[in-house]
Amino acid sequence: MKILDKYLLKTFLITFTTVFVILFFIFILQTIWLFIAELAGKDLDVGLVIKFLLFSMPRIIPLVLPLSILLSSIMTFGNLAENYEFAAMKSSGISLQRAMRSLTLFIVVLSIVAFFFANNVIPFAEYKFINFRQNIAQLKPAMAITEGQFSDVGYYNIKVNKKSGENGNKLTGITIHKKSMNGDGSKTVIKAKKGELISSENSSVLQMVLNDGNYYEDITPKNYSDRNKIPFAKSSFKKYTINIDLSYLNKANVDDEKVNNTNTMLTVNELNYTLDSLNKNFKTEVASYSENISLRTTIENKTFNDLANKELVRKRKTLPTDILSLYDNKKKSEILKTASSNLSSIGYSIDGSRTNLQAKQKNINNHLLAFYDKFVIAFACFMMFFIGAPLGAIIRKGGLGLPIIFAVLIFITFHFINTFGKRFSQENGMTPFLGAWMSSFILSPLAILLTYRATNDIGLINMDVVLAPLQKLLQKFIPNKK
Repeated sequence: MKILDKYLLKTFLITFTTVFVILFFIFILQTIWLFIAELAGKDLDVGLVIKFLLFSMPRIIPLVLPLSILLSSIMTFGNLAENYEFAAMKSSGISLQRAMRSLTLFIVVLSIVAFFFANNVIPFAEYKFINFRQNIAQLKPAMAITEGQFSDVGYYNIKVNKKSGENGNKLTGITIHKKSMNGDGSKTVIKAKKGELISSENSSVLQMVLNDGNYYEDITPKNYSDRNKIPFAKSSFKKYTINIDLSYLNKANVDDEKVNNTNTMLTVNELNYTLDSLNKNFKTEVASYSENISLRTTIENKTFNDLANKELVRKRKTLPTDILSLYDNKKKSEILKTASSNLSSIGYSIDGSRTNLQAKQKNINNHLLAFYDKFVIAFACFMMFFIGAPLGAIIRKGGLGLPIIFAVLIFITFHFINTFGKRFSQENGMTPFLGAWMSSFILSPLAILLTYRATNDIGLINMDVVLAPLQKLLQKFIPNKK
């Protein structure tokens, strides 16, 4: 039996390695295409580009690994079934479960490795990747600006005719459009003959020193009729310095919430600690806000006592249903105005706090999703094997034809459900646990069903179940010929 285990393991490993390398290369090309704007025309040397790609590679593993296991399982067991090797095993008394035993142990080990990889390597690579993209502008400040076209850098659109110097920090023919800060549509244009980019690794500010230029700025007159004249102010300068926040140079987000938050850079233990702090902070803020609202909606008894008509209070031994009846019309008006003012103020406060609390809850959900993802990838490897192996044995087709179709359909379903669940849980549509595990919960019954059918030599679809009722129905309407 050891010979058979070695044979199956060798066959699977060869197929798995080949498929993994091909898929990994395809996803690397997708990464290059995704960040082509950051790599092309930025005066980056080969070393920096390779470093950029190396830091981005680990994030591809959670996509490539389950798909590779699924496809290689279908191909391996499809080839064995197509060449009647499974028939030879069964005739020798070797069941499908026994044939899968050695590979199952290998997949279990691979799933454990995938968990530790997701828990340790990917967070470290994410930290390095994001910081590398943010700090590369400090090492190569000219990478933010491309020759001959406008580059969006923070609050400025910058165009230069030519870059020179060792790091491309010497600029010639500079045109700068400054974005309107107050949203009134006013324009500011700066033109200079020459300039220089100055930055430091220890500084978060990129300085652009301009020489021999002019400064044009729109002026918005107070009189609306004068605005059609489009007045502007013009000034010249010998030297002008612009400070640019380097955080704006990292415009192409990896993933909107992932760049702003740190959930993908944390291990399981760090996520547990962070989630504990976030939940305590969230509960404290809710309790504090509830107490604040309660105090704002309470009117002191002293105020009521001062305003109340004492004679009416003496006459009524019990508290009336309508408290306002204790006051005269003038005092009623004062109380109602105060209540209305408090109600409007509280309404605005609730709207603002709701937005703030929703953002905090979304941040907590993202951290929970990052926590569960580390376990989902390990289970996905195990589940994909038990979908692919019996499916290959059932369809009895190896190679790159039918197995690829089945693998792509199953993986797209898995990825779509996974993405849908995460997005829905981020907005509190469901719990993060259910959102992260939804794809596994839906596809696990498929793995169990396929394993059962392959073990009992049942085809993928039992046509008798479909045809038998149809045949009986036809016999009722079509008379038998004697």
